Order: sequence, then C-alpha cells, then structure tokens
Amino acid sequence: MRRVVVTGIGIASPLGCDFGEASARLRANEHGITTMPEWDALSHFSPRVAAPVRIPKALEIPHKAARTMGRVAQLATIATDLAIKDAGLSADELADGTIGLAYGSTHGSSQANEDWVRKLVSQNGFLGMTATTYLKFMSHTTAANLAIHFGVHGRVLCTSAACVSATQAIGQGFETIASGLSDVMVCGGAEELHFSHAAVFDMLHAASKAFNTTPELTPRPFDQRRDGLVVGEGAGTLVLEEYERAVKSGKKIYAEILGFGTNCDGTHVTNPSADGMRGAMELALKSAQVGPEAIQYVNAHATGTSVGDVAESRATYALFGDRVPVSSLKGNLGHTLGACGAIEMAFTIAMLREGWIAPTRNLEVVGEGCAPLDYVKGEARSAKLTHVMCNKFAFGGINTSLVLTGL
Repeated sequence: MRRVVVTGIGIASPLGCDFGEASARLRANEHGITTMPEWDALSHFSPRVAAPVRIPKALEIPHKAARTMGRVAQLATIATDLAIKDAGLSADELADGTIGLAYGSTHGSSQANEDWVRKLVSQNGFLGMTATTYLKFMSHTTAANLAIHFGVHGRVLCTSAACVSATQAIGQGFETIASGLSDVMVCGGAEELHFSHAAVFDMLHAASKAFNTTPELTPRPFDQRRDGLVVGEGAGTLVLEEYERAVKSGKKIYAEILGFGTNCDGTHVTNPSADGMRGAMELALKSAQVGPEAIQYVNAHATGTSVGDVAESRATYALFGDRVPVSSLKGNLGHTLGACGAIEMAFTIAMLREGWIAPTRNLEVVGEGCAPLDYVKGEARSAKLTHVMCNKFAFGGINTSLVLTGL
C-alpha cells in the first residue's frame, strides 16, 4: 500500500475562506453563528439561527462559469480552487488522467430545487424552465461541476451520504491512491444553507431553538443545556497525493493519512449506535496499523443533540477511556452537514501542525448520560500531537473515522 499525504487545503467556512485566518479564529474560540431574520416569515418553524458563509468579492465565481452551479457547487469551487493553488497543481496535471476527484454533498442545491418546484407547481407545467436548473440540484452537482470547471480527466467519484459525504470522499480518495489507481485525488464536500435543512431537524426535534436571540450560546455539544444542532454551510477541499510523488516534487506536506474506517449500524435510520461508532474507529485504527494508545486527540462529530452526543461519547470512552482529549467544532461552525468532514479535518490538521487543541465552544457542564471523557473546554489547549482521529457520523447509521499523523 502506498503512503498518502495532504498537500493542499482550501475552505469556505463560517469562520472565513482563508485557511490560516480561519484557523486563528478557531484557536481564539470565535464562532460564525448568527440570527436569520428572513426565517421569521416561516410558519410552524422554530429555528432562527444558522452559520452562513460570507464569500469575499475576490472569490466569487463569474456568472458565465456558474451557469450550472447552485450555491453548493460554487462553495465547492471556491474551496477547490484554493486547495489546487495551494498544492501547486497545474491545468496540464489535472487533465493528464492521473489525478482524480472525489466530492460530495448531502444533495444538490436546495435553493435551485425549491425554485424548480415552485415554478412547476405555480405554472402547472415547464414553460420558462431551463435544464441548467436541474444541473444545479442533481445529487452529483458538486463533483460534476468541479470536474468540468477544473478539467479533471481522471476518475470522478461522488459521495452523497448526509453528514459523512466529505469524509467518505476523503476516505475513497485515500484508498484510491493507496491502492495505486491514482497518484493524486482532489477530495472534499460542500453544503449550502437553506431553511429546509433546519426544518428537517426541527421536525426531528433535533434543531436548537432555545437560543434564537443569543446565537453565541448555541449549539452546545456535550453540554447539559444542549437543545439541538445549528445548521451551517461551507465547503472543504483537500488535495491528497502519493507520498513519493509529493516529496519528489518538493511539495509542502500538511499531514499523512494513515487509515480510514467506515461501517453501518444496520439498525435505525436516525438513532445512532455506540457500537457502530466504535466499530468505525476500530476499523480506522486497523487501517492505520496503530492501537488506541497512539491517538492523542479525537475530533468529535458531536452536533449538540440529546441522543447523538451521548452515543458518541460512550463509543469514544469505550475505546479510549478518559485518556484522550476530545472536542467538537460545531459550536464554532454550526453543522455544515455534507461539508463538515472536510472542513473539520482541515482544522484538525491545523491543530496537529501547530500544537493546540480547540475547545468545545459552549460546553460548560457535561450533560447527563455523556461519558466521562477528557473534554477540552474554555480555551484552546496546548498539546504536542503526532496522531489524531477525525470522526463523522450520519443518518442511516453510516459511520466514518480517519487517522492522521504529522510529518
């Protein structure tokens, strides 16, 4: 098996689109949660907070290039352009067939889908509709648009698995390079903010609504007063490269991916299983050929829901005990759904390289039922890290885990 390293990172996040500046904001425990006054007009709908991305003018996609892109694909394109430039990949390299793409989102553009359906219902027909609208909300819109925009001629994989979409893309990219099928894979995930996302979690009694006028106080992963998640948006792209190729070309190496694990609970669509979560972590450790004792930080999925946080904490404790520092980034970023695996992995790499661990924002008193982990809270903690783990879990009982090391 070939070694796989990260040579490029690009993000579009609620903390900003400059990776260095956003990492500094995370280290200072800042957040991107805000009120959504435009949601006040929605009836039978409780959430009023979210985590949007503010795109700098200089990074906006030109209208001509964005004809088939909804916001989700535009966010993906922004992050990917930054990552490709960071990795120093040329247009000729992207087109030579040795570089592939693995990218995902929960689904396509929700706004484009809404526009399509509203016109269809109001007109009772297709007069005035264009095919480009469908291209914006098709399930593989991120992967397809990225491949065309950047001229990728290698394999293109699309992952659409809710909150593990980005992690599965990274995992597939890792396995593709490790097995020798590609030398470089551009991997990640994206999501756009839309009221329907919050509505789904509201109907499931899993959306935060007790802090609608105090967005800085929610979400609250692992906390006794947590009342649900806050939806966000964004995109994260990582360029993965075969180690020898990266070294030979003098590339900057952010980290090495040692292992990837994924499985399914096979029991319930929305109710998580601690055993399944632990199983994915064990698969990642087996893939990485290291034991639990090697891990020095766990980046938790922890969204701030009553059931999910308990199950995840117990799964983590069953494998690591109270020895390993654990934190969630949802209090800073909200839940960016299909993008969270890539955005949060990027920030975990920043911690690995710079020697610090982000705290779980808004965690004050550990919630009843949560396992007695070493929760990082309050301020960022200095730490010398060599091996870290990133965990993400999704509806359908799909679990993912990645193990990284510094170089």
